[in-house]
Amino acid sequence: MSNKKRRTILLIIFLALFLGIGLFLSIFFNVRNTKVPSNPAGTVGNTAGNINNGGLFAEADGRVYFSNSFDDDTLYSMNADETDIKRISSAQVSNLLVAGKYLYYFQIGTSGTTGLGSVRAPRSFVRCRLDGTKASSVIRETVIKAQLVDNTIYMLASGDNGSYFFRVNTDGSDRTALADHIINPAACYNGFIYYNETVGNHYLYSLNPSGDTVATVLEYNMWNPVVYNGYVYFMDLNSDYRLCRYNLGGGAVEVLSNDRIESFNVGNGYVYYQTMGESAGLYCMLCDGSWYLQLASGEYCDISMTSQYVYFKNFFDQKITYHSRIGSGNYETFTAAGKAAIDAQ
Repeated sequence: MSNKKRRTILLIIFLALFLGIGLFLSIFFNVRNTKVPSNPAGTVGNTAGNINNGGLFAEADGRVYFSNSFDDDTLYSMNADETDIKRISSAQVSNLLVAGKYLYYFQIGTSGTTGLGSVRAPRSFVRCRLDGTKASSVIRETVIKAQLVDNTIYMLASGDNGSYFFRVNTDGSDRTALADHIINPAACYNGFIYYNETVGNHYLYSLNPSGDTVATVLEYNMWNPVVYNGYVYFMDLNSDYRLCRYNLGGGAVEVLSNDRIESFNVGNGYVYYQTMGESAGLYCMLCDGSWYLQLASGEYCDISMTSQYVYFKNFFDQKITYHSRIGSGNYETFTAAGKAAIDAQ
């Protein structure tokens, strides 16, 4: 072999190593995250009701980010009036949070095929830009529920030894363990996280992010609290999961529905809730319970709310999403999302 050929081969090897190292460092620092701009005080990633229903929709600044059931639950965005619907990532997502210039979500996989078949991604909690680009992992764990408060993400995760609760900064730094059992961080109000305990009792507690101090709010057995306009809405464990609310300023617990509740969401002056039993159906009421109607009969799930619409699925066919204007007595298939899914192929 001539010296010229040897030099050429060595140059190729050097360039390959150089590019390989550069790619490794790029991926490494992308995964480990870079500094994320601070969010203004009072930032909350999503409503508690949406998070408790899978976190499939999140809204900020007139834009809605959602998991499109018509396209294998991949990430889409649209205007609040459902115009300009488009896929922004092939990641299959849940527990969407949005703040500033970033989206956060739990990634359960990646849709699409290549010559090698389906491409799957490890389960992780991800941060990306609002257009879906520059995705990087905050943590690589199975996250059950998460909520963003200012610049901190509170997470309930699950591992080989059960569930555990912790917090981490949006850039993945300063991870702090908070509990070794189930604590749902979804309900955030005035900077405090409200949750029902799951060990020993199901009372309502508040977590103050300043110092991680905990206080008892109400000694009442409840599930999935949602705080809206100063009231805590919850499922009453004392009385077969009926729907109640409690004013954080004090007073008695108010009963809104004596039906057994499977799930609910609160926002825009309304409560949407799914009942069980012979009269199972999706209902809508004013937040004080003064008026209600049955929106749909049957069993529905994943009740999500934006500023203009409520979205939900039939429990037995979760590939189809339905929508209804807030406060309306009519609903229909969310066909625009289905069309956008076809256009994205």
